[in-house]
Amino acid sequence: MITLLLMRHAKSDWSAAGLTDHDRPLNARGERDAPTMAKRLADAGVRPEIILTSTAVRARMTAEAQSTALGCELTLVPTLYGASASTLMSHAARSGARTVMIVAHDPGMTDLTGDLSEGGISHMPTAAIATFTWQTDDWNTAITVQPDSWSLDTPR
Repeated sequence: MITLLLMRHAKSDWSAAGLTDHDRPLNARGERDAPTMAKRLADAGVRPEIILTSTAVRARMTAEAQSTALGCELTLVPTLYGASASTLMSHAARSGARTVMIVAHDPGMTDLTGDLSEGGISHMPTAAIATFTWQTDDWNTAITVQPDSWSLDTPR
């Protein structure tokens, strides 16, 4: 079985003047929500083989909370910053992992989750995790068919 966890980074801080979009950190809510979502995954027994994250500070901080709580390898992927839905899916498939988490940004996250849920997910809130499963061990198959199941968990 293949499981894909798609997580939009937690809420970022817009108040820090002079920072580029890439360098914005999490705000207080984001710093609270990222570990909350990691704890939910840990409590549910979910443990990705690998976490792929955008290099943006807010995504990295979100992914680090997941990695720490779940004891997972974390890999920084520069091309996940501003990635399209197809790029996100491509990175998941190329990981070769049966259970992979990607931490990245909108609009790519909402686009991909909307596609995979056939419109069931119309928006990915910050710190939300969408989980998709396929009853196959072959990513070449998974990328060509709709998942067998999906769910969405949000921090609120």
